[in-house]
Amino acid sequence: MNKVKEFRERHGLTQEDLARRLKIDRSSVAKWESGENNPRLKYLFAMSKIFQCRIEDLVKFEE
Repeated sequence: MNKVKEFRERHGLTQEDLARRLKIDRSSVAKWESGENNPRLKYLFAMSKIFQCRIEDLVKFEE
């Protein structure tokens, strides 16, 4: 489970806005948010800069 949607909404961005900033398709963001796919590390790093958070804040690690 990731927290991309939570951070995106907290920052007032649409899926399209985030996708544009990451230079990817909106469908990729939608798949991350639904749990169908997980973002690659380079996108987690980019989102951590956009959202001013740690990568760990964007993902929930299973123990």
